[in-house]
Parts: sequence; C-alpha cells; structure tokens
Amino acid sequence: LATFRFADTYRPGAHETVALLKRDGFNILMLSGDRTETVTQAARELGIEHFRAQCLPQHKVEILNQLAHQGRKVLMVGDGLNDAPSLAAAHVSIAPSSASDIGRQAADMVFTYPSLTAVREAIGTARKADQLVRQNLAAAILYNAIAVPIAVLGYVTPLVAALAMSLSSVSVIGNALRLRSVKL
Repeated sequence: LATFRFADTYRPGAHETVALLKRDGFNILMLSGDRTETVTQAARELGIEHFRAQCLPQHKVEILNQLAHQGRKVLMVGDGLNDAPSLAAAHVSIAPSSASDIGRQAADMVFTYPSLTAVREAIGTARKADQLVRQNLAAAILYNAIAVPIAVLGYVTPLVAALAMSLSSVSVIGNALRLRSVKL
C-alpha cells in the first residue's frame, strides 16, 4: 500500500566544496558512524574516493592520529556528538553552528551559515593571514636591519627614531588590515 524511502540530504555547497578542495590538492576522507551502504552512496554522490563507515568516536580519533603520525595536517569538519573527540584531536577543526554543544566546544572554528563553502573560505582566509604575517615579519626584519645600525651610530635623533618606529608599526598594521579585503 505504501513505500517509504529515506535519503540523506547534504548541506548546501557540499558538492562544490568537495570538488574545490580536491582541485586544491586536499585529500578528502569521510569518516562516518553510519552504515556502509549509506556512506558508500554518499561518498559516491559527493565524489569522495576515501571513506570509512561504522566508525565509533574512538576509531575516528585513531585514524586522525595515524594521519598525524604520517606527517599530515588534519582538518576535521564535523557536526555530530560522536565527532567531538575527533574535532578535538585534529590539527584544526570546524563545526557548523547547528552542531551539538560539545561539538561546537571541541571545534576551533564554528561557521554560522548552513553552507559548507565556509570551510573553503576559512582555508583561504588562513592562507592569506599566513602570507600577511610572513610579509610583516620580513618587513620588520628588514627595517630593523637598516634602522637599528643607523640609530646606534647616532645618525638620527631620538625624535626621528621614534617617528620612524611609529611609521613602521603603522605600516605593519596597515598591511595586516588587508586581510579584511580578502575576496574568495
């Protein structure tokens, strides 16, 4: 008389995010506590080649630890109660705001909108921040390599040295503020 069919729905942006992360060279591994058939189908639909099903929370942590021992840096994205231990074990972890309380607490970052594109945006922002930090360090080293000997030799007055140091600080802050204009 009736047939009931159930299917998983994916977060908005899931297909796009997986494809873009793969294109960017990330190795994607899906770890799930769900049944093998369900996980296999989801992985196939999302284009994920590597997956494990029927994982208990401690199995997920063991897998993440194995990856870390291989020298890999692990980014974990999860939203379930059983993801909390692995979110805490990963190098970096992200959870949606709809995740369980313990999952949000264990994550390093919580994104507030439903789309998984937040994962790629977070990676892009972190890369840009890393680039700006390196630029600021290089500028500070260069500035000090030039300015300190000039000041020590007495070629500038204390007022000029103080103004130059302030200008250096303002330029470092200005460079760091460029992070706000990141468009991904």
